[in-house]
This record gives sequence, C-alpha cells and structure tokens, in this order.
Amino acid sequence: MSEINVVPYIDVMLVLLVIFMVTAPLMMQGIQVDLPNADSASLDVDVEDVTLVVTVKADGTYFMNLGDEEEHVPLSLISERTSKIISANPEIRVLVEGDESLGYGVIVDLISVLRGAGADSVGLITEPHPS
Repeated sequence: MSEINVVPYIDVMLVLLVIFMVTAPLMMQGIQVDLPNADSASLDVDVEDVTLVVTVKADGTYFMNLGDEEEHVPLSLISERTSKIISANPEIRVLVEGDESLGYGVIVDLISVLRGAGADSVGLITEPHPS
C-alpha cells in the first residue's frame, strides 16, 4: 500500500487547534486601561529592544512593566527603580500608558519623576482613532 492515512493526523491537528484556542486568551497579560485616542505614527520596535512601560490606572495606581515582570509600585518608588533600570541598560525605552480619564497633571507628574530618574525621552502610548 503506497498511500498514507492522514485521518489520525487531522485528529491531532484539531485537538491542538482547540488547545491553542483555549489557552491563547489566558496568555494575554497586562493592565486594563482605556487609552486616549490620538493620530500618531506607530513606533518601530525591534525584538531586542527592551522597553519599560509605566502604567497609571483610572484609580491612580501605578504599575511598572519590564518585559514579563509587572508589578504595582507607588509613585514614591518609581524614581528609584527607574534609575536602577536605566543605569543597568542606558538604551532602554521608557513609555507611559495612562487612562484617558486621568487629569493632565497626573501624567505630567509621572513624566517629571521619570525624567528626574534619568530617562532622556519618555513616550506616550495611545490608541489610534477609530476609522
């Protein structure tokens, strides 16, 4: 017999498809924030680039995300931790992600703390306008 029976392979493929469909939403990580909309160009991000993302939720809590590590950090410790991260990796990108319901002063205070910690440039994360 010179034919290959592919039915068992199809069964295995369908089982793997179901497994990936169930586990994919569980792998999503992050903090839920309603980002403001803005017309801006997207950043060119290389896989090797390390990015520090500081998130401010609507209730005013701060989170720092460096790669896979994400933790709640009070504003008083953000300067110290950011300066340590920047001294270890001077080429790191620092981005701020803030809820759109926050006041302007909260984001300005955070950017001021990050600049004081040694971040030469701080980027803002936004959502594109819906078309």
